[in-house]
Amino acid sequence: MDGAPLRTFLEIPYDRLEELNLASKQQRLDRADPGQVREERLRYLTDEKRIKAVTVCFTDLEGRFHMLDYDKKFLLKAGDCLTFDGSSIRGFAQQAESDLRLAVDWPAFYWLPSDIFGPGKVLVFGEVLERDGSRYGADMRSRLKQYADELFGLGGTLIHASNEIEGFLFKGRDAERQYHVTGAFEFISTGGYYHSLPGDALRQFIDRSAEAQRALGFGNEKDHPEVAPSQFEMNYAHTEACVAADQVQLYKLVCRQVAQQLDMTASFLPKPVTGVNGSGMHTNLSLARGQVNLFHDARGEEGLSAAGWGFVERILASANDICLILNPSVNAYRRLDPRYEAPNQIKASPVNRSAMIRIPLADAKSARLEIRSIAPDANPYLALYSLVRTGLEGPLPEEADTETRRARTRFLPDNIYDAIRHFKASALVTELLGANVQAKYAEVKQLSADRCPKALGSVIKTSEVQFHHEVTNQYLWSRF
Repeated sequence: MDGAPLRTFLEIPYDRLEELNLASKQQRLDRADPGQVREERLRYLTDEKRIKAVTVCFTDLEGRFHMLDYDKKFLLKAGDCLTFDGSSIRGFAQQAESDLRLAVDWPAFYWLPSDIFGPGKVLVFGEVLERDGSRYGADMRSRLKQYADELFGLGGTLIHASNEIEGFLFKGRDAERQYHVTGAFEFISTGGYYHSLPGDALRQFIDRSAEAQRALGFGNEKDHPEVAPSQFEMNYAHTEACVAADQVQLYKLVCRQVAQQLDMTASFLPKPVTGVNGSGMHTNLSLARGQVNLFHDARGEEGLSAAGWGFVERILASANDICLILNPSVNAYRRLDPRYEAPNQIKASPVNRSAMIRIPLADAKSARLEIRSIAPDANPYLALYSLVRTGLEGPLPEEADTETRRARTRFLPDNIYDAIRHFKASALVTELLGANVQAKYAEVKQLSADRCPKALGSVIKTSEVQFHHEVTNQYLWSRF
């Protein structure tokens, strides 16, 4: 028809997006029958003619986010038999066993802001399967989801989590990929904590990113510039563990995409610039049964229950074993620097910000643990899975005397080589991940470490950016 637009792909207003995504999220939290949800989604995709593609995403062992766009008509016909080459994903299958399957987790479905993702697309998370359809051991999203389901099935226990993800905003697109050429990052803003004028570049970025997160159903709480120049943080409500980990991946994806549209780079390197505070991913954890917060006891020490303190003690006892999981890159160990509020002490405290676990002032509803020693480049599924299993099933400290144990100050590793050594020798990690996944993870971390100088020194080295697992520059990896 003359004058008719060539493309009429779906574009949904932000307020309607929020309604749709919050309803979808509630279905997950209510544990709606996955089969019924699948039928709803397939019927929707069939009826909505303005959708052209479905983005199916998964996370590899190191935490990189991978996305495949499937033509909607193809997905409706062949959605039960999706495959991909696992040998091309570091930490996944060997070349001899490369074919892996991808199952669609239909309850984890998102309607997308079209100005960020393009019109006519929706997104859904996937689960990686073996050729025979069984769960793939290195897919930590599936492992976390399965463990959370097991806890709920045993007594209705829920894992609640919220992540405070810090990042930096730098001038220019692909600033991380170009670091081997420029040798430096350029700040957008040299302001500081909470300081940003309404119209400046950092505030525009935060506003646009926060709007998208609100539309995706995150349940926004607050957003602001952080302590370091050009540093940002956008906080949102706690939710169940697998949903929370999905939101970490979407948070970083949205930030990167919005920054690129503004000719900037959102970076989640833990310490991209020396001399200023690094970035963390403080993770708030609690367990609940029904409406009862299992970590709360008004009469307990610091308002924490005996179960909560047991959880703390088990994590502290195995802190070195799981440090590589929480701090997975060469660059992450620059952040564990005591001059910049580094959470490198293996202890828990309500006030000491050098402690790896903080116990916030809270009531029966908000009682939780804040795990501070997690870098923003950690695999969120692997981190949450390891923390919760360690907190519930890990060994208790050998010293029986609590006062003596707490008076002694121990420190997390200050370099990735020591962290790899602890990780490889840990019987707990073998139990958590299995020997095969433990070996795969150690291997890919060693690959990155071997490409970098062993001594960190005081200057950021090009190699720790160039060979960082989240800096997706395969060309430079191949030139090593």
